[in-house]
Amino acid sequence: MTRIIMHGCNGKMGQVITEIAAEDTEVEIVAGVDLNQEQRNDYPVFRSIGECTVQADVIIDFSTAKAVDDLLDYCEREHVPVVLCTTGLSEEQLARVQEAGKSTAVLKSANMSLGINTLMKLLQEAVQVLAPAGFDIEIIEKHHNQKIDAPSGTALALADVMNETMQDAYEYKYDRSSERKKREKNEIGIQALRGGTIVGEHEVIFAGKDEVIEFKHTAYSKAIFGKGAVEAAKFLSGKPAGMYDMHDVIG
Repeated sequence: MTRIIMHGCNGKMGQVITEIAAEDTEVEIVAGVDLNQEQRNDYPVFRSIGECTVQADVIIDFSTAKAVDDLLDYCEREHVPVVLCTTGLSEEQLARVQEAGKSTAVLKSANMSLGINTLMKLLQEAVQVLAPAGFDIEIIEKHHNQKIDAPSGTALALADVMNETMQDAYEYKYDRSSERKKREKNEIGIQALRGGTIVGEHEVIFAGKDEVIEFKHTAYSKAIFGKGAVEAAKFLSGKPAGMYDMHDVIG
């Protein structure tokens, strides 16, 4: 049984993960941390990680960037592994995450979905075959009309994993309306669509002569990120100090 502290337990994702964990016989949330100390579940809730008196095997963090510094201090001091899901960290905080990885196990990924990370693994294989054969690569991502960043971090992560596989041979093209010219062979086109309540769709298109191959992932709810976080917690429990990501979880 993997004992988990849910950091940010009363937020939307904290509650999603609480529900997922309740149905998983291999894990138990033994404590939560949240500025809102409302007792919504059957585990104790502490205002800060420093006030937490419950021991656990791993921490899942879905909180805020400003809460991450104290969390990393705790994890280093107590040598507790952490699945770090909070986004929007500063460059200084990202460097701090790397430093924490020297003292304890830290798992951080651009996307916690098992499906997206499996897609990344498939793209690494596909690009090595299709890029040398002259296939053009395009990425289309769709999200709800309240999302303020474009393209999505996941779309960039998909592009990055292919680009890194091909020794950074590509440049990213975000908009074709500003100039009238043919597509360059070393481009990965990335287009963002926004509308309605779309949770998230990512499509990678390999377009060659007389044939097209498409890879697509559709998220129907944010629960996919919670499921990935729980699986990551199981994986990280008991691991030695170091930096890990979801690619390690899926093998």
